[in-house]
Order: sequence, then structure tokens, then C-alpha cells
Amino acid sequence: MTPKAATVLLNIAHAVDHMFLLIFAAAVAAIAADFGLARWEDLMPYGTGAFVLYGLGALPAGRLGDLWGRRSMMVLFFFGMGGAALLCAVTRTPWELAAALTVVGAFSAIYHPVGIPMLLQRAQRPGATIGLNGLVGNLGIAVAALLTGLLTDWLGWRAAFAVPGLACTALGFVFLRVMPREAEPPARRKSGTAPVRLTPALLARVLAVMTAASITGSMLFNFTTNGNPQLLGERLRGIVEEPALVGALLAAVYALASIAQVVVGWLIDRFALKPLYLAVTLAQVPILFLAASAQGWVFYLLLLMAMVFIFGAIPFSDSMIARYVDDRIRSSVAGLRFTISLGVSSLAVWLLGPVVKASGFGTLLTAMAVIALCTSCAVLLLPSERRLPASAAS
Repeated sequence: MTPKAATVLLNIAHAVDHMFLLIFAAAVAAIAADFGLARWEDLMPYGTGAFVLYGLGALPAGRLGDLWGRRSMMVLFFFGMGGAALLCAVTRTPWELAAALTVVGAFSAIYHPVGIPMLLQRAQRPGATIGLNGLVGNLGIAVAALLTGLLTDWLGWRAAFAVPGLACTALGFVFLRVMPREAEPPARRKSGTAPVRLTPALLARVLAVMTAASITGSMLFNFTTNGNPQLLGERLRGIVEEPALVGALLAAVYALASIAQVVVGWLIDRFALKPLYLAVTLAQVPILFLAASAQGWVFYLLLLMAMVFIFGAIPFSDSMIARYVDDRIRSSVAGLRFTISLGVSSLAVWLLGPVVKASGFGTLLTAMAVIALCTSCAVLLLPSERRLPASAAS
């Protein structure tokens, strides 16, 4: 069994993963000014490499987690993320920062295919475990918005990378101490099975639909989490001007929206997965359409509602892997899914600045509503659990 202290650290690692990827987005205006760029939109594409590696690195990371060991990979995660953040803090040009952010992305790729399967190895209520883990992970997004704003105001944008980098390195030493060594890597275990056994054809269908829905869902996640700092500043202009206060308001959105993952995780353990998933994705569509033209505090409320459902959709993919995939290969399957979905959805980061510069946030939000509708169409193709063949039930 995983010690409780190690379980806590595995959940904190999820927060670290999301936080470090979004420090750049939260501080991009200050960095652009320091580098002599006239507009933050011109600097935003330099962060694309981090999200490309975040996706592409998940496949080898997951495979190594199964073959080499999940504990070893998580040790590499903590020290690698800490070192990469410190590297970002000393960059002097946009291209140096782009290279350092790409290193952050490479190490951040480890967590989802390795850390989450590690948590789920003996979980009695996988939905609740994933929900809590998602809550902590998205609190990392809230911390990124709040802490980056505060550190940037007080000490400059470099401190926004350096302080979390030092803290992550310290967490690595703690994890080494509290997490016992694995007796053998997951792939070398003698036996194992998934909680629900599907035929190969049905499993392939589920994984294909899950990956397609993950691509569109990840695009929404990347568009919002990377664009929200600037979007909120624009829609609250004349009402809230201080960057630290905008960061605090955005942190409140993320903190409240993250609770949705705990609720969804609880529901996944008790009800059929497909109708829940469909309801969550469909709810995103009208909210994003309305947000496209909203301003002021009305927009803030719509943003909160949108993030509730965007975050609420996150636990479903990991729940499907926990339900249908043998633990001996879960990291590899999760890594493959992340490589495809996040590799494609990293385009959202590259497109964000140019799209907003050319057409504005209203057009972006309308496009996001269409993307949410595409997610719902993919979820419709999932098999109904009531119609699974008898051979599919454990």
C-alpha cells in the first residue's frame, strides 16, 4: 500500500504539474515588457514547446513507468521540474525562455501517466480518488494565478519561477524519504486484470472515443487556462486593474471550479459513466456562447460556470482507464492517450495569441463552444454500460 504521506505528495505533485505549466501564461505580460516586446500576444507562441513536450513526452514516460518503475519516474519528476523552473528564471531572451519552458514540458509529461496510475493501484473508490486528485491539481492552477501575480508584483517575474522551483526540489527529497521502493515494476507483475473486462474490439472503441474526447477537452483546457489571465483583465477593464487582484479573482474561479471534480468523481463511482460525461460536456456549449459577448461581473460569473464544467470533464478519461485497463499497462495506455490528445491540443497554446490578436476573445470563446459540442458528439459514441455484453462484466 502507498503510505499516506506519499499519497499526499502524489496529489501535491499534480498541483505542481499544472502550476508550473501556467506560470508563463500568468506572467506573460510582465515577461514581454521585460524582453522589450510591445504586446503579450507576440510572446505567447514561445510557450508552445512546453505543451508539445507535455503531450509527446507522456508516451515514453508512461512506458518507463511500467517498465522501470513509477517511484523512480516520480523522483525524476520532482527534481526535473524544480531544475527546469530555475532554468526559466535565468533566461534573457524569448528563445532562451522557449527552450527552458520546453524542458518544463518534458518533465511535466511524467505526472499524468505515472502519478495517477500510482495513486489508483489499490484504490477502492477510483472515482473519488481521481476527483480528489483533480481538485488538488486544479488548485495548482489557482495557485499559479495567485502566486505568480503576487511574486511578479513584489519580486519580479523571475521569482515566480525560482521560488516554486526551489520548493519542488525540496518536495523531491521528501518523496525519496517517504515513498518505499517498489518490489518490481508494474509490467513484471505475474497477474492482474481490469475491474471491467471488455472484448478487444469494444476496448479499442472505448479508447478511441476517449482519446477523441480528450483532444477536444484538452483544447478547451489549454485555451482557458492559458488565456484566462488576459481575458479576465480585458473583460474587467475599468472595474479591476491591479494584476494581483485579477490573479486573485482568477484563483477563486479555479478553486471553486475544482470542487466539481470531487463531485464528478463521487458520481462516477455510483452512476453510469456515459450520461454523466455527456451532461457535463453539453453544459459547456451555451455557457461559452453567452460568455463570448458578456462583460464585467456577468462575464466573471459565466467564466466560473464554464470552468466548473471544463474541470468537471477531466476525471472521465482517467476513470475509463481505471475501469477498463489492466494496472500492469495503465501507464503505457495513459501515456499514449496523453501523447495524442495533448500533442494535438498544444496547438491551442500556439494559436491563442495570434487568434486573439486577429479576431479578439469573442471569436475565441465562440470557437470554444463549437469545440465543446464536438466533445459531446464524441461522447455519444461511447457504448452504454447497460448494453455491454455479458463477457464484458467482471
